[in-house]
Amino acid sequence: MTEPSGQEWDEGGPERLYVITGGRSGSSAPTELDLVTLIVATSGPRPGMQPEQADIVRICHRPLSVAEISAHLGLPVSVVTVLLSDLLAEQRVTARPPVPPAQLPDIALIEAVINGLQKL
Repeated sequence: MTEPSGQEWDEGGPERLYVITGGRSGSSAPTELDLVTLIVATSGPRPGMQPEQADIVRICHRPLSVAEISAHLGLPVSVVTVLLSDLLAEQRVTARPPVPPAQLPDIALIEAVINGLQKL
């Protein structure tokens, strides 16, 4: 895209990222988002929504991690985090920690079960 000054608009340039985030480098409200936090949309995009936020709402009809959202949109994680914090504040998305790995039972318990089964 050519700007009125005759210069090309750099889609990946810092100016675009500045515009997308409104000049913010962090969220306006404290949020606990990391790369593996799962995001799910609570509703569809609304008219007048910022295009990048609408894209997030569209792709998050199923749980996606912050890192996956960043990759899908081709935006830095820091920018996605700012956008997600706005969507969280508006309750357009929900965030949840990833499902923790199952807790393994004590090795002594497993051995006792195996020994009991062998005696049958």
